[in-house]
Amino acid sequence: MNVIGTIDRPLTHDPQKQAPMPTSTSEPSGSATSDVTTIGANASRQNRTREMQLIPEALARAHMHERMREAETERRAVHLVSARRMQRRAERVSMRARRALAMAVMN
Repeated sequence: MNVIGTIDRPLTHDPQKQAPMPTSTSEPSGSATSDVTTIGANASRQNRTREMQLIPEALARAHMHERMREAETERRAVHLVSARRMQRRAERVSMRARRALAMAVMN
């Protein structure tokens, strides 16, 4: 079975089972680029895959960082509202105690 796949639809997705890329006839022999084997093809695909995977990861990391910052800001706001509510309550209790003390002193 000698079925040839295309670049977009390879016969197999396993780089180890793919045939090595043919050498270019336009390149002179002994050039700086060596013949590409399945290992070279595998590394090339791995680099492309890694680069493509890192973009969404970076976006997700930035998104999560922004959500964490928003959550922290929200927590601080809730804490501040709670602290102000408790302060007003304490001031009311203090005023009641002063009035009660003043009433006790006057009688």
